[in-house]
Amino acid sequence: MTTSSSSPDQEIASWLKVVESKVAALRFGSVQIIVHEGRVTQVESTEKVRFASRPPRMDGDPPL
Repeated sequence: MTTSSSSPDQEIASWLKVVESKVAALRFGSVQIIVHEGRVTQVESTEKVRFASRPPRMDGDPPL
């Protein structure tokens, strides 16, 4: 049996905290969890910035 510096519970708590912070920081986007041999090895996030389909008209703007 091998010993490691952190227990499996600590490891899970660590990547769960990262996932939680990534999700909390996103308005639109995705969080991807990469697993290798049954262990989480990487957490990636992609943020999307959405724009209105048409900018709002300002007073004095010519009609479209």
